[in-house]
Amino acid sequence: MSFGNIVLLTIVAIGAYLVAIYNKFVSLRAGIDAAWSDIDVQLKRRYDLIPALVDTVKGYKDYEAGTLEKVIQARQQGLGAGTVEEKAAAANALSGALGKLFALAEAYPDLKANQNFLHLQGELSSLEDSIQNARRYYNAIVRDYNAKLESFPDLFVAQKFNFTPRNYFELDESEAKSVKKMPNIDL
Repeated sequence: MSFGNIVLLTIVAIGAYLVAIYNKFVSLRAGIDAAWSDIDVQLKRRYDLIPALVDTVKGYKDYEAGTLEKVIQARQQGLGAGTVEEKAAAANALSGALGKLFALAEAYPDLKANQNFLHLQGELSSLEDSIQNARRYYNAIVRDYNAKLESFPDLFVAQKFNFTPRNYFELDESEAKSVKKMPNIDL
């Protein structure tokens, strides 16, 4: 084999390796976008349940209006959020407001026993689990992508083609846990 063929083979191998790196970045970026879309759908489903929950609770005239206002404001904040950070802040605010709403429901036996309220609370609890799972998947892909951005020699390809780091979608787990708690119903 001549020296020219060895050089040509080396150039082709390096070129193929760089193409593989680029394609991996594209694949990870597409995975991040798809995972984010799943989170976005789950959050929208969650926001869509809030008006029904508020209507159910409003039927109890003595219920704290301030708590309902916080839930409504958190929903509006979430619907208007654009970035990952804004959506995470809105999701945390809504989880906190819902947790307080469900905690206050303990003081209202009629509300605690209302089937519509219980159904909505169950759906929201299920959605919290779905959001948590989707968030974990999204963050895992973001972690892999961001690690690849900093790995040698991948960082040269990332810089050349303007691949930039992505942000994690972080929620306050204590807030989400308060939403998932189901009320104790006295029979």
